[in-house]
Amino acid sequence: MPGHPTPAGPPGFARAKWSIAALFCFLGFQYGTWISRLPALRTRLDLGPGEVGLLLMACGAGAAASFPLVALLTRRLGSRRLSLVSALCLVGVLAALPAVPDYPLALLTVCADGVAVGCLNVAMNAQGAALEKAHDRTAMSQLHATFSAGLLAAALLTSGATTVTASVPAHFAVAGALLLLLLTAARPGLLTDPGTDAPPAGPAGPKRPRRLVPPSAATLLLGCAMAFGTITEGAMNDWSTLYLRDVVEASATVAPLGIAVVSVTMLLARACADRWRTRWGDGRVVRTGSAVAAAGLGLALLAGGVVPTLLGFACVGLGAAAITPCVYVAAAERGPDALALVAATGTTGLLAGPALIGFVAAAANLTLGMATVAASALVVTLTALRIPWRARAAVPGS
Repeated sequence: MPGHPTPAGPPGFARAKWSIAALFCFLGFQYGTWISRLPALRTRLDLGPGEVGLLLMACGAGAAASFPLVALLTRRLGSRRLSLVSALCLVGVLAALPAVPDYPLALLTVCADGVAVGCLNVAMNAQGAALEKAHDRTAMSQLHATFSAGLLAAALLTSGATTVTASVPAHFAVAGALLLLLLTAARPGLLTDPGTDAPPAGPAGPKRPRRLVPPSAATLLLGCAMAFGTITEGAMNDWSTLYLRDVVEASATVAPLGIAVVSVTMLLARACADRWRTRWGDGRVVRTGSAVAAAGLGLALLAGGVVPTLLGFACVGLGAAAITPCVYVAAAERGPDALALVAATGTTGLLAGPALIGFVAAAANLTLGMATVAASALVVTLTALRIPWRARAAVPGS
């Protein structure tokens, strides 16, 4: 009608994809920023190794324990509003960390960071799944690749900031400003959740209390795949350097290449994995990828030597790259409760994985500990055989 603005339609695929990618980059950048200044925080608060470990566990515990809150907020706010609110909370945490006066407050602040991370993690993956469903195009693997890009950008900023000033508040102020710019750019293109983000059409009758429904068998299988997939992915970052140095006896120059090999192959694979998902389907990609990770790492452990080990690590990065994106999409199709539960199991896997490898290494040796990583990838393969994956017949996202 004349005189009235025409309502804007939903954002196109490319615009929405880049907006959601900004959320993934946001989370990687925020996490990479504060974790990179952990040594400065440790020095200022005079923390020992055990206290630093507990601080890191507080972040993960906050994310894992946020499951009931995340499920509730996702239903009440929708993924769009929840992503914006939780992102603003993460900016606030970044501002508060340099000012915490003592260790107990640091624990509370980092725990709050974990809760906000849990909320944003679920919300942005729900956005990615909604994008794929709305346009019938794959995008989730590329979205997860931008998280790694955010981590890299944070590391580069930290390196540059420390050459200019030793002030953590100044560094975090710049990082916070960049995060707010990123969030401002992302906001217009985010997707609206029908029935949650949209305003109510009219008066509604009294709501019936929502009954607690136990998770379905498919959701539990997805949770199992996510937990062991994140064990496979996370344990490599924590133990690959030590394995190369202590077991393979690689030089101090070569040992750090383990993390680099896993990270680079994973980033490259995630850039390509959406095309694989379109061509072969999520189920086949997860089954094949996890089998490649298990077989490649297992053979590398048997062969020994620097080159076989690095090749085995490359197989893990290549094979594990698409596991979590595919599982997130499948969980989101089963509703916010399933997505929140599966995300919580993923956080649990990230927390438990490195510790589990450490326990096995202490009881036996690090080779057997790394074999546990290969066994975790094999569990994903076996679990993926039972998961009812949605068939795809789309063109790949670009």
